[in-house]
Amino acid sequence: MKGYTKTGDRGETGLYGGARVGKENPRVEAYGAVDELNSQIGLARAIVKDAKTKKILKSVQEDLFTLGGDLASELVSANVPRIGKTHVDNLEKTIDSIHTGLKPLRRFILPTGSVTGAQLHVARAVCRRAERRIAALAKIEAINPEAIPYVNRLSSLLFDLARLANQRDKVKEEEWTHE
Repeated sequence: MKGYTKTGDRGETGLYGGARVGKENPRVEAYGAVDELNSQIGLARAIVKDAKTKKILKSVQEDLFTLGGDLASELVSANVPRIGKTHVDNLEKTIDSIHTGLKPLRRFILPTGSVTGAQLHVARAVCRRAERRIAALAKIEAINPEAIPYVNRLSSLLFDLARLANQRDKVKEEEWTHE
Protein backbone atom coordinates (compact mmCIF):
# COMPACT_ATOMS: atom_id res chain seq x y z
CA MET A 1 0.00 0.00 0.00
CA LYS A 2 1.31 3.43 -0.91
CA GLY A 3 1.48 6.41 1.46
CA TYR A 4 -1.00 8.35 -0.67
CA THR A 5 -4.39 7.62 -2.23
CA LYS A 6 -4.94 10.53 -4.64
CA THR A 7 -8.61 10.58 -3.56
CA GLY A 8 -8.29 14.18 -2.38
CA ASP A 9 -6.63 15.53 -5.51
CA ARG A 10 -9.80 17.33 -6.58
CA GLY A 11 -10.20 19.17 -3.27
CA GLU A 12 -12.62 16.72 -1.69
CA THR A 13 -12.40 14.32 1.21
CA GLY A 14 -14.55 11.54 2.60
CA LEU A 15 -16.49 11.65 5.85
CA TYR A 16 -17.32 8.61 7.96
CA GLY A 17 -20.34 7.13 6.31
CA GLY A 18 -18.96 7.72 2.81
CA ALA A 19 -20.19 11.24 1.95
CA ARG A 20 -17.70 13.33 -0.07
CA VAL A 21 -17.32 17.02 0.79
CA GLY A 22 -14.98 19.85 -0.14
CA LYS A 23 -11.90 20.24 2.00
CA GLU A 24 -13.09 23.76 2.85
CA ASN A 25 -16.32 22.34 4.32
CA PRO A 26 -17.02 23.59 7.88
CA ARG A 27 -17.06 20.00 9.15
CA VAL A 28 -13.59 19.40 7.70
CA GLU A 29 -12.43 22.74 9.14
CA ALA A 30 -13.68 21.63 12.57
CA TYR A 31 -12.04 18.23 12.68
CA GLY A 32 -8.93 19.66 10.99
CA ALA A 33 -8.60 22.20 13.80
CA VAL A 34 -8.91 19.34 16.31
CA ASP A 35 -6.13 17.49 14.46
CA GLU A 36 -3.91 20.60 14.64
CA LEU A 37 -4.67 20.88 18.36
CA ASN A 38 -3.75 17.24 18.87
CA SER A 39 -0.38 17.88 17.21
CA GLN A 40 0.28 20.92 19.42
CA ILE A 41 -0.51 18.82 22.48
CA GLY A 42 1.84 16.15 21.13
CA LEU A 43 4.62 18.74 21.00
CA ALA A 44 3.83 19.82 24.56
CA ARG A 45 3.89 16.19 25.65
CA ALA A 46 7.31 15.75 24.05
CA ILE A 47 8.81 18.56 26.14
CA VAL A 48 6.93 18.10 29.43
CA LYS A 49 9.05 16.46 32.10
CA ASP A 50 6.34 15.82 34.71
CA ALA A 51 4.95 12.26 34.44
CA LYS A 52 1.46 13.22 35.68
CA THR A 53 1.16 16.01 33.07
CA LYS A 54 2.38 13.63 30.34
CA LYS A 55 -0.35 11.17 31.36
CA ILE A 56 -3.02 13.90 31.29
CA LEU A 57 -1.90 15.06 27.85
CA LYS A 58 -1.85 11.51 26.47
CA SER A 59 -5.42 11.00 27.67
CA VAL A 60 -6.43 14.29 26.04
CA GLN A 61 -4.81 13.21 22.76
CA GLU A 62 -6.83 9.99 22.83
CA ASP A 63 -10.00 12.01 23.49
CA LEU A 64 -9.14 14.30 20.57
CA PHE A 65 -8.99 11.31 18.21
CA THR A 66 -12.47 10.41 19.43
CA LEU A 67 -13.63 14.00 18.94
CA GLY A 68 -12.12 14.16 15.45
CA GLY A 69 -13.96 11.01 14.42
CA ASP A 70 -17.10 12.31 16.07
CA LEU A 71 -16.91 15.52 14.02
CA ALA A 72 -16.04 13.62 10.83
CA SER A 73 -19.36 11.79 10.95
CA GLU A 74 -22.86 13.10 10.75
CA LEU A 75 -24.93 12.30 13.83
CA VAL A 76 -27.32 10.13 11.85
CA SER A 77 -24.57 8.05 10.25
CA ALA A 78 -21.72 5.78 11.21
CA ASN A 79 -21.45 4.08 14.52
CA VAL A 80 -18.36 5.88 15.81
CA PRO A 81 -17.15 6.60 19.34
CA ARG A 82 -18.45 9.93 20.62
CA ILE A 83 -17.26 12.47 23.15
CA GLY A 84 -19.65 12.31 26.08
CA LYS A 85 -20.45 13.96 29.36
CA THR A 86 -18.01 11.60 31.09
CA HIS A 87 -15.16 13.11 29.04
CA VAL A 88 -16.23 16.62 30.07
CA ASP A 89 -16.58 15.55 33.71
CA ASN A 90 -13.09 14.02 33.67
CA LEU A 91 -11.62 17.29 32.39
CA GLU A 92 -13.42 19.21 35.14
CA LYS A 93 -12.02 16.88 37.82
CA THR A 94 -8.52 17.29 36.42
CA ILE A 95 -8.88 21.08 36.25
CA ASP A 96 -10.14 21.17 39.85
CA SER A 97 -7.17 19.12 41.08
CA ILE A 98 -4.65 21.38 39.32
CA HIS A 99 -6.34 24.71 39.93
CA THR A 100 -6.26 24.44 43.72
CA GLY A 101 -2.43 24.46 43.61
CA LEU A 102 -2.19 27.66 41.58
CA LYS A 103 -2.06 31.21 42.89
CA PRO A 104 -5.22 33.23 42.20
CA LEU A 105 -4.93 35.59 39.25
CA ARG A 106 -5.40 39.31 39.77
CA ARG A 107 -4.85 40.31 36.15
CA PHE A 108 -4.52 38.78 32.72
CA ILE A 109 -1.16 37.09 32.17
CA LEU A 110 0.95 37.06 29.04
CA PRO A 111 1.09 33.64 27.32
CA THR A 112 4.78 33.00 27.92
CA GLY A 113 7.11 31.46 30.47
CA SER A 114 9.25 28.35 30.23
CA VAL A 115 9.36 26.47 26.92
CA THR A 116 6.84 23.99 28.33
CA GLY A 117 4.54 26.68 29.68
CA ALA A 118 4.68 28.68 26.45
CA GLN A 119 3.91 25.59 24.36
CA LEU A 120 0.91 24.78 26.53
CA HIS A 121 -0.29 28.37 25.98
CA VAL A 122 0.05 27.82 22.20
CA ALA A 123 -2.00 24.63 22.54
CA ARG A 124 -4.63 26.59 24.49
CA ALA A 125 -4.88 29.20 21.74
CA VAL A 126 -5.20 26.48 19.08
CA CYS A 127 -7.87 24.86 21.25
CA ARG A 128 -9.83 28.11 21.20
CA ARG A 129 -9.61 28.16 17.41
CA ALA A 130 -10.90 24.58 17.28
CA GLU A 131 -13.74 25.63 19.56
CA ARG A 132 -14.66 28.47 17.18
CA ARG A 133 -14.64 26.09 14.20
CA ILE A 134 -16.83 23.59 16.05
CA ALA A 135 -19.24 26.35 17.14
CA ALA A 136 -19.47 27.57 13.53
CA LEU A 137 -20.27 24.03 12.38
CA ALA A 138 -22.94 23.71 15.08
CA LYS A 139 -24.69 26.77 13.61
CA ILE A 140 -25.29 24.98 10.30
CA GLU A 141 -25.30 21.25 11.08
CA ALA A 142 -26.28 19.01 13.95
CA ILE A 143 -23.26 17.93 15.99
CA ASN A 144 -22.73 16.09 19.24
CA PRO A 145 -23.82 18.56 21.96
CA GLU A 146 -20.84 17.57 24.16
CA ALA A 147 -18.24 18.65 21.57
CA ILE A 148 -18.25 22.36 22.44
CA PRO A 149 -18.25 21.88 26.24
CA TYR A 150 -15.35 19.44 25.84
CA VAL A 151 -13.07 21.85 23.97
CA ASN A 152 -14.17 24.70 26.22
CA ARG A 153 -13.04 22.77 29.30
CA LEU A 154 -9.92 21.62 27.50
CA SER A 155 -8.79 25.20 26.91
CA SER A 156 -9.20 25.85 30.65
CA LEU A 157 -7.15 22.73 31.42
CA LEU A 158 -4.38 23.79 29.03
CA PHE A 159 -4.30 27.25 30.61
CA ASP A 160 -3.91 25.76 34.08
CA LEU A 161 -1.30 23.26 32.85
CA ALA A 162 0.69 26.16 31.34
CA ARG A 163 0.55 27.98 34.65
CA LEU A 164 1.54 24.81 36.52
CA ALA A 165 4.48 24.21 34.17
CA ASN A 166 5.70 27.76 34.73
CA GLN A 167 5.30 27.34 38.49
CA ARG A 168 7.29 24.08 38.43
CA ASP A 169 9.97 25.66 36.24
CA LYS A 170 10.11 28.60 38.65
CA VAL A 171 9.22 31.12 35.94
CA LYS A 172 7.22 34.06 37.21
CA GLU A 173 3.98 34.82 35.38
CA GLU A 174 4.03 38.17 33.62
CA GLU A 175 0.90 40.21 34.24
CA TRP A 176 -0.48 42.28 31.40
CA THR A 177 -0.60 45.94 32.28
CA HIS A 178 -2.04 48.54 29.99
CA GLU A 179 -1.31 52.21 29.92
